[in-house]
Amino acid sequence: MDFPTQRLSADFCVVGGGIAGLCAALAAARHGARTVLVQDRPMLGGNASSEIRMHICGAHGPNRRETGIVEEIQLENLRYNAGSCWPVFDSVLWGLARREPLLTPVLDASVCSCGTGADGSIRSVRAWQGTTQRWIEISARLFADCSGDAVLAPLSGADFRVGREARPEYGESEAPPEADSCTMGNSILLQAMEFATPQAFVAPPWAIDFSAPEKRLWILNRGADPTDNNYWWIEVGGADDTIGNAEKHRDELLPIVFGVWDWLKNHSPERERFRNFGLEWVGSLPGKRESRRYLGDHVLTQGEVQSGSDFPDVVAYGGWKIDKHYPKGFWHDGPGTKFTDCPSPFGIPYRCLYSRNVPNLFCAGRDISCTHVAMSATRVMATCGLCGQAVGTAAAIAARERLDPRDVSKGPLLAELQRTLLDDDCMLPGTRREVRGPCANARLSSTFPTTEPPNHPTTQLPNHPTTQPPNQNDGVARLRDGMDRDWDDGEHGWRAPLGAAAEYRFAEETELHEARIVFDSHLDRREKGRPFGGNAECSQGRYYRALADKPRAVPETLVRSFRIDRLDADGTWRPEAETADNHRRLVRVPLNCRARGIRLVPLSTWGAPDAHVFAFDAR
Repeated sequence: MDFPTQRLSADFCVVGGGIAGLCAALAAARHGARTVLVQDRPMLGGNASSEIRMHICGAHGPNRRETGIVEEIQLENLRYNAGSCWPVFDSVLWGLARREPLLTPVLDASVCSCGTGADGSIRSVRAWQGTTQRWIEISARLFADCSGDAVLAPLSGADFRVGREARPEYGESEAPPEADSCTMGNSILLQAMEFATPQAFVAPPWAIDFSAPEKRLWILNRGADPTDNNYWWIEVGGADDTIGNAEKHRDELLPIVFGVWDWLKNHSPERERFRNFGLEWVGSLPGKRESRRYLGDHVLTQGEVQSGSDFPDVVAYGGWKIDKHYPKGFWHDGPGTKFTDCPSPFGIPYRCLYSRNVPNLFCAGRDISCTHVAMSATRVMATCGLCGQAVGTAAAIAARERLDPRDVSKGPLLAELQRTLLDDDCMLPGTRREVRGPCANARLSSTFPTTEPPNHPTTQLPNHPTTQPPNQNDGVARLRDGMDRDWDDGEHGWRAPLGAAAEYRFAEETELHEARIVFDSHLDRREKGRPFGGNAECSQGRYYRALADKPRAVPETLVRSFRIDRLDADGTWRPEAETADNHRRLVRVPLNCRARGIRLVPLSTWGAPDAHVFAFDAR
């Protein structure tokens, strides 16, 4: 007797529930595709989850922060996880997945086989769910491998590559002279907590003793300050098989982790500084950086990353440096990685996000089609999330049209994909969002209140807050300039006192179904005032916990409450919709009215004295 089998069917099946997979699944479901998300762990998030605890990082530079679903995740976490608790972040991701009616998350299920058709397409995948002791078989029209390890590649016969290309193959200066199977390694992280009293540490007998001068160099070459890094450099396995020997690598990593902490607490020159720090958490699951990479219709290379290539099919961007960890990892005599500059942002083409020989297979995350060198810049999770959202959006288009991924790579469908990503608040380098519908040619102006209301979410403003005439020179025109963030060319969007109104007036009464608004979530935000410094990026969790830590909060610049009014045929402005507790950057407000005009009235922020709105229009 075999274990029972549960059968599911969908338009789109995503294998892997890290940041890339979750973004892919959410995007597809929101655009109408029945989606199943299969994850082999009990929580979503992958390397960003409480099991591994790697911070979500991405593009460097002012206003380069990734938006779309990636920013939605970050803002959701700031709203519901003020204490930066890693397990609570798991629940934030779970909640995002559970609230989508067309998305079915399947957790604790490891995909271990797939069925294929005569043309090489994947027809179904089979996963073992240990918690229920049953098989789960998922049939779908389209699949995406966001597993990191590209688990569907060997199962389906998809072309893939492991290791480093030879320098002459793509003309990459950062590649080795000859190709090899080396990758970046696996890491186990640790986190410290500050206590009110001194905390002793006794190393277990199996921990490595780094007190000898010749051994401590491995630590001194990287720096072991728990308030300044998350020990990413405790890494092994890059000269080995990061998949096949992952269990062996965990057994090698744990003695290093406890030995490093023993050195810091009991032997380092700065041990007195950390006398009140104790271990809060040590991981058990190694986080991977690199294993298999798919081969798509295009292979992204070092030269393209460094030139910031202008791809006609750009659907995502990166902005992390080329960050190549040495295969020997922790045991490398020197720094843990080599950084090579590249522009931020650089474009990522759609042709890197699907298999070149399995017709219905997408890929997103660290397994996309790129060289080892290029992958060292695209592998960070915010970039992976952008690729995931692009894949999910493309999958919804392909499912609707009953086409394969390659069919969306050109012509009107590619234009629709790029347009939809822009509408969903994803930035595409070199491209501006086009405002369509009645607001594209309507008269746009702003009006201001006679008095500034208090910054409070329950602020009540009069129905007609203005006595001043419409103003068209205060930046309100930038609400439809298609650039939904500040950039190198200066400030974008409309900045105005609370209670002011940005209004469109139409030539005739117009039917309206939805308002689209992009608020300012402070894309340059950093965490300030930590007692020991470190962890400058606002992210899902902290490197360490200090007694003086303050709760994190939604960015002050974000508009918290606002009202949308309609202009009726009799010339009267009347309230149409009101939101009292917003914490999102991209907001879509359902409308069901006919109007001669529409206006947005920001009522309060999360702390800023005025409102900053990047986009507002309706259709």
